[in-house]
Amino acid sequence: MEWEQIITYVIIAVALLIITLVVVKLNKKDFNIEANKLVTYLGGKDNIINAECNMSRFKVILKDVSIVDKEGIQKLGAKGIVEIDNQLKIIFGKDAVMLKKYISQII
Repeated sequence: MEWEQIITYVIIAVALLIITLVVVKLNKKDFNIEANKLVTYLGGKDNIINAECNMSRFKVILKDVSIVDKEGIQKLGAKGIVEIDNQLKIIFGKDAVMLKKYISQII
């Protein structure tokens, strides 16, 4: 191989690496922003009594369930919301654990 070919391959490899990193960065969620939105949709931090996470489900006990913005929660990516008395079980999938981590810092 000539040096020109080697340099061309190196440039292509670097360009592909940069493109890959940009795509990964764009697809990565900012869980701090997501958690703040979720707390707002749940009626604010004063409305949250307790929050737990079990695999893909995020369970939250609230003072007043009637002020929750369920539509907003679904826009955050919730796959389902179950309301039982003063608690909500929200299915977030793999994001549930990270959201719980950030929400614990807020409340």
